[in-house]
Amino acid sequence: MSETKPSSAPRYRPLKFGVTRVLLRDGQDGVRYLEADQPLADYAARITDRFMHWAQTTPERSFLARRVKNADGSTGDWRHISYGEALVTARAVGQALLDRGLSAERPVVILSENSLEHAQLALGCLYAGIPYCPASPAYSVVSLDYEKLRHIFKTLTPGLVFASDAARYGKAIQATAGLDVEVVLHEGSLDGRPTTPFAALLATAPTPQVDAAMQATGPDTITKFLFTSGSTKLPKAVINTHCMWCANQQQMRQSMPVLAEEPPVLVDWLPWNHTFGGNHNVGLTIYNGGTLYIDDGKPTPALMSETLRNLREIAPTVYFNVPTGFEAIANAMKTDAQLRRTLLSRVKMFFYAGAGLAQPVWDSLHATQEAEIGERIVMGTGLGMTESAPFAVFVTSPNVKAGDIGVPAPGIVLKLVPVDGKTEVRYAGPNITPGYWRAPQATKEAFDEEGFFRTGDAVQWIDPNDIHQGLKFDGRIAEDFKLATGTFVSVGPLRARIIAAGAPYIQDAVLTGLNLNEVGAMIFPTAAVRTLSGLDASASLAEVLESAPVLAHFRRVFTELAQQSTGSANRIARAILLAEPPSIDKGEVTDKGSINQRAVLKHRDALVRALHDGTAAHILKPGER
Repeated sequence: MSETKPSSAPRYRPLKFGVTRVLLRDGQDGVRYLEADQPLADYAARITDRFMHWAQTTPERSFLARRVKNADGSTGDWRHISYGEALVTARAVGQALLDRGLSAERPVVILSENSLEHAQLALGCLYAGIPYCPASPAYSVVSLDYEKLRHIFKTLTPGLVFASDAARYGKAIQATAGLDVEVVLHEGSLDGRPTTPFAALLATAPTPQVDAAMQATGPDTITKFLFTSGSTKLPKAVINTHCMWCANQQQMRQSMPVLAEEPPVLVDWLPWNHTFGGNHNVGLTIYNGGTLYIDDGKPTPALMSETLRNLREIAPTVYFNVPTGFEAIANAMKTDAQLRRTLLSRVKMFFYAGAGLAQPVWDSLHATQEAEIGERIVMGTGLGMTESAPFAVFVTSPNVKAGDIGVPAPGIVLKLVPVDGKTEVRYAGPNITPGYWRAPQATKEAFDEEGFFRTGDAVQWIDPNDIHQGLKFDGRIAEDFKLATGTFVSVGPLRARIIAAGAPYIQDAVLTGLNLNEVGAMIFPTAAVRTLSGLDASASLAEVLESAPVLAHFRRVFTELAQQSTGSANRIARAILLAEPPSIDKGEVTDKGSINQRAVLKHRDALVRALHDGTAAHILKPGER
């Protein structure tokens, strides 16, 4: 790999940005309204209209692909499903669901991870106009108490539940699904309970009834329920409609014209129970006639090798991931020539979401790209949420820095509201959910008096003198807190500084100090921290974190951060390394890896108190040796 000296004006692989100018108007009491300077173009009434368009015009084009699982658990060659084949199975599955009398009152719940069968069932639901809910697989296979899965069943009252195999999901099904719920399995069976093989749904002969059901759907028809991750409360079921999904896909096409330039090719692991994977990425594949390779990898030590294997073989045109995934890819590309060649061969844009991307990771990716292909790949990002389907805000140029989110997509209005010294961004537009299923009070509380959705996200101008550069993220308002002095601690920016300063050894940080004199931090380390300790692989994580080299390293990190601080609100006075990983049962982490600050603070209150009263072991303080 040859070396290229960085220039003062980096060169990027060409990428058009669809929205680069905005309109701003003032309201009352300091409120301002921001929108794109272009209208939202016409969009499809139903996502099925786009699916059927490609099935009829390009029936042989590959729609989905996944590696075949071998008997020994390894993966082999890719199995493809074309658009034409997908339409055939959607009609068959849709007919089977109609035969069972399913509806929004008795929808389908899918328990298992991304798969071809998962997709076929979801498309059958869409075709027949029967809502479905992809539940987090972790609620079944990681959770020990199944509380969140029970909550999903209680909220939705499903008539059918699907899982890929009985061995992994059987225990959760037996513990949560009533006997009035039909169980469909791709593999295996359950003791003492009748089940239906998924093949039986595929073998159903469609009738004119299923085509009539599809024609009866419209923009307001519910497509799916996506549950929020939940913080101190149980997750809420976000209603998703055809209008939301299609409007959002058109917003994406106008903000990211690359999606319409050629049929996109994705290599993607992001879980379909999250809006990023299930709405954003599956949606852009269907809307733009693309191909999605289901990646059975994940940005974890055990599964990252599968992602890297897939990216050595399949060249995406756009590539989406979360920050931990990009960090692993950045490290691998330094020494993996085949990964560099394939991944960088035709990709037009990288895109991250879910958390902040540390600047050192960003810099590493750009350095590798410049050395390999002589130019950088734009790192796109923005802001959105489950309730916005999810795309809402996107950057305006290649010159993106960590924290930048950009400007609103066409058709969405951002309401900028002063709240406790910050600026909350609120959304209105055709991509915004009508509310939460069977939760009228929560729905009422989610919208303000003008009908704007309250996001709880805080923003600032990138440059107050140039509004066309757009906005940058300023944390979650609910996460911010005051010290005993009355000084506000802005959690989002400070947390991002800690992660960047500690890269690649800090996975995430939870800030403490509510009503106290100092800011503290609880640190979730990455697996890479083991390399600092000098201990062998048999050492426990607690032993690693208590080792002298690890403690010395983190003391240096926090000493350097303290030297850069400007006051008590952005100075970490004490920190502790956490050996106990975040719990999905307690809502401390999502299966996408996002840390829930409020839930961690709630469930580790005793440790927070010990950190601040000095009784916790191995407290790290700046300046100590």
